[in-house]
Amino acid sequence: MKPEQTPRGRGVARDPPNRFAATRTAALEDEEVWWAIEDDASTTTTLRWETPRSAIAFNQSPDLPFDRSLNPYRGCEHGCAYCFARPTHEYLDLSAGLDFETILIAKRGLDAVLRAELARPAYRPAPIALGTATDVYQPVERALGLTRALIAVLADARHPFMVTTKSAAVRRDVDLIAPEAQAGRAGVLMSLCTLDRDLARRLEPRATTPARRLDAVTALTAAGVPVGVLASPMIPGLNDHEMEAIL
Repeated sequence: MKPEQTPRGRGVARDPPNRFAATRTAALEDEEVWWAIEDDASTTTTLRWETPRSAIAFNQSPDLPFDRSLNPYRGCEHGCAYCFARPTHEYLDLSAGLDFETILIAKRGLDAVLRAELARPAYRPAPIALGTATDVYQPVERALGLTRALIAVLADARHPFMVTTKSAAVRRDVDLIAPEAQAGRAGVLMSLCTLDRDLARRLEPRATTPARRLDAVTALTAAGVPVGVLASPMIPGLNDHEMEAIL
């Protein structure tokens, strides 16, 4: 079998078997496997819609500084090779490999569901994290605006929130985020594990360049938004020497 080659603009080269699938298929000849990898269709991004029954996901993890989160998308076109959320696609009968970054699921009407949940008499507010499973500002957000709709609902309710992203596109919503930040209810965490554009293109093929992320940090800070930097993952021998420069 020929060596795997990652399709241009993607983070991984293959679709590993789904751990939860009842059956598995395998090619009979190596050449068939190779052509499956090279197929141009593997580089095409498709969008599917789902109608959510709930908006806020709660957790009881002692390792997280928040107990609730919002994610308007499943899958992420940034295609980060190290993404911990990839296995979540297997619950949808899809793979953690190319499927995760090429088959995206958007949650239709999630803002209305969120508004109803916040209005429940039993609901007690606490900071909500946006972008814990996939990036809420991945490229498809430019066209769909689901993240902006969620932030508008949170701002209307004066509900505290924190946005985690590796995209400079967060600057688009500074008009909504800045007033909430100045009231002590909002902030942004920018993910930045390398300043090397070449390495970033290999690790995070469709994410914003490191320089543009730094520009976004500057712009958000100037607008009065508290910004933290997530300098992770630090991979020994690959980017760990950059930690001091990033900080």
